Amino acid sequence: MSSKTFIIAELSANHNGSKQTALDSIRAAKQAGADAIKIQTYTADTLTLNCDKPDFRLGGGLWAGETFYSLYKKAYTPWEWHEEIFKVAHEEGLVCFSTPFDKTAVDLLESLNSPIYKIASFEITDIPLIQYIASKHKPIILSTGIAMEEDIELALNTIRKEGNNDITLLKCTSAYPAPIEDANLLTIPDMKKRFSVKVGLSDHTEGSIVPIAAVALGAEVVEKHFIIDRSIGGPDSAFSMEAKEFRQMVDDIRKVEKSIGNVNYPTNPSTIKGRDAARSLYVAQPMKKGDIITEENVRSVRPGYGLHPKYLPELIGRKVKSDLEIGDRMSWEVVE
Repeated sequence: MSSKTFIIAELSANHNGSKQTALDSIRAAKQAGADAIKIQTYTADTLTLNCDKPDFRLGGGLWAGETFYSLYKKAYTPWEWHEEIFKVAHEEGLVCFSTPFDKTAVDLLESLNSPIYKIASFEITDIPLIQYIASKHKPIILSTGIAMEEDIELALNTIRKEGNNDITLLKCTSAYPAPIEDANLLTIPDMKKRFSVKVGLSDHTEGSIVPIAAVALGAEVVEKHFIIDRSIGGPDSAFSMEAKEFRQMVDDIRKVEKSIGNVNYPTNPSTIKGRDAARSLYVAQPMKKGDIITEENVRSVRPGYGLHPKYLPELIGRKVKSDLEIGDRMSWEVVE
């Protein structure tokens, strides 16, 4: 990943069951300024059980009334599409990678030379899966939406034990859409310090305020759900960005990157733009040789070519060596 924010367009279920929509979405994401396109690699059978018991039924939110199985059956990206998805993404100059949800998904992605692995926040407790992913020695992006601190520590230790240290933790709120007041973005710089990793944001809020603020707080990765047109519907459409919105977010993030710059406390006044408009000491009333300097005849005014204002108390009560006009710069040379 480069030093600029790595911006990921998450396709997720936003192909709505159409391979052509998936491919068109990849091209649209490129035009919208994404650096990467991310998909998800699972089937309903690799992710859950075909079971209608209460444990397997979603009780509220966008997907109320669905079972896990029925939802994932609609939302999954067919594995036979993967090769073409990767091919089109590469043609567009996008990094293409995926979130695998079991070992067979990892094996498929390895066959496609997936350059990065994303671990979803709901899988952060699946230590055997994390270990298997880490063993491939590819960069890992790990969402933390449902995680407690001990979950993060265990996942990181598992990855590092495999000799894999290229890890990015994403702050994530696992609600769809996520309330903006639950973003808790101050966690981002804390995670960087606490866990000694790169940090970023997986965002499910509406709009771009949260991703932009995250970049200002040090996020190196931003992941946002992308949809070619919300009107096509689908499980994730309500909290996904259309191309125009995504483009605006990318443009705003790039501006924020420029504004962040570096820590800078100038030491040379001549290098500071606008410094000449600062205040300094000037003659404010005509003065004759021998006149005494007062607060009325010498004042701190703009611009900044005279003596520093800090010297005014030192000048008060002293005499001038020569006649002075209004607007003459005060200098030590004219003071007795």
